[in-house]
Amino acid sequence: SERKYLLRATPPIRHGAEIWKIEQGYLPPASADGQSLDDGMTLGRLRRVTTPDGSITCYHTIKQGIGMVRSEIEREIPQEIFERHWPRTQHCRLRKTRYRVRQGQAVWEIDVFDDLDLVLGEIELPAADAAVTIPPWLAPFIDREVTNDLAYTNSSIAARISAVSP
Repeated sequence: SERKYLLRATPPIRHGAEIWKIEQGYLPPASADGQSLDDGMTLGRLRRVTTPDGSITCYHTIKQGIGMVRSEIEREIPQEIFERHWPRTQHCRLRKTRYRVRQGQAVWEIDVFDDLDLVLGEIELPAADAAVTIPPWLAPFIDREVTNDLAYTNSSIAARISAVSP
């Protein structure tokens, strides 16, 4: 379960935050290009995460559902499989910097998009009805909650970016 917020600007990022560079792209249905991933999963997202130490981890993810409660199947994949399928995502990609800020038991993720004037804050919750405590460093930057707004899903954002990018 997650809650997502549209932010007015990037809040001051606290010392000790993890910083990830993320590239992700969305695979078209197999019928659209005649290809599939090796295990037959044809839809979903490819993601490459680069951490400050230079390590790179690649994932294939399938999400189902919308809003606060969604199922997610994510698996790490070798970089060569990522590279082989990455060209299939050319019409639906995004790049962002993610700041992971620990706040008590929770982790806030602040996503700053490279190719769009957009900053989102997100928190994973143990349950859909769990209370969200907005930390003082973040509160002044929140414009509104966009958890159930389909315009702020990463796949929608990637499609918007691809529509205006060469």
